[in-house]
Amino acid sequence: MPLPDDDEVRVETRVSALSPGTELLVYRDCVPGDVPLDATIDGLDEPFSYPLSYGYAAVGVVTAVGDAVDESWVGRRVFAFHPHASHFCVSPESLVPLPAEVSDEDAAMLATVETATGFAMDGRPGIGERVAVFGQGVVGLLTTALLSQFPLSQLVTVDCHDARRERSRSLGADVVFGADVGEDGLMDALSGDGRTDLTYELSGNPAALSDALAVTGDDGRLVVGSWYGEKPVALDLGGRFHRSGIEIRSSQVSRLAPEHTGRWDKSRRLDYALDSLSRLSPSSLVTHRFPVEDAADAYRLLDRRPEDAVQVLLTY
Repeated sequence: MPLPDDDEVRVETRVSALSPGTELLVYRDCVPGDVPLDATIDGLDEPFSYPLSYGYAAVGVVTAVGDAVDESWVGRRVFAFHPHASHFCVSPESLVPLPAEVSDEDAAMLATVETATGFAMDGRPGIGERVAVFGQGVVGLLTTALLSQFPLSQLVTVDCHDARRERSRSLGADVVFGADVGEDGLMDALSGDGRTDLTYELSGNPAALSDALAVTGDDGRLVVGSWYGEKPVALDLGGRFHRSGIEIRSSQVSRLAPEHTGRWDKSRRLDYALDSLSRLSPSSLVTHRFPVEDAADAYRLLDRRPEDAVQVLLTY
């Protein structure tokens, strides 16, 4: 068991959340080797190479403190952007103390709720707009839940799995399609000119990006939240796109878009996500729980049976 340095605390983990997106890219060895997994998280800021510990969503209790740390930290329940581990030592400044009313399982999904919050901010949904979300995995579902709170005229979602489409409806999607709907099917369902004002691609499937671009209207916005890793992406930019004025932008939680930085910083966004946990109840998306000793089975489930799993947790 690790001993904390003078300026550290030791956390005993209760639960940690698996990321069905980035963690599966790591599991499948589809991450470019020349980029850090996350330059903003200690231990993940080096260029990708095996072997490595990964993960960034742990909830636990502080059980020991270093000589320079206030003893009041002992017993606090905290969230940490830290790889999966039964115990770990970190600086207390890197921890998020948790309110009593937030359950461990809801707290374990704080990073995902923050990601969905960033997507909503970067998309800038406006009153009466038509919005589509491609991909209804856990981050897509939480993004749909947030978007459903805006005064949109239409919220359409697309996913290839029946169970996820049902969850999407329950979280506020107006129309839900399978991944084989095609451009014509989507345009028939959308009001107005049959195209969206704002589109999100969150499926992790490069082919979906072409569909998302095709359905986005002139002068619309396309937010790409997927990380495709080493998977190639082919886009038809030679036809309508050239004169469309469509804005394609990347969105990733490790940074804020420049238009937000005058009033927002990462701490304010994280505080908002933390306050949202009770309202969103993200643990309702948990489909499986595995003891950490069975982590191999948990990853195998996400890799081979994505139709059965949405959010998977490791318990300790």
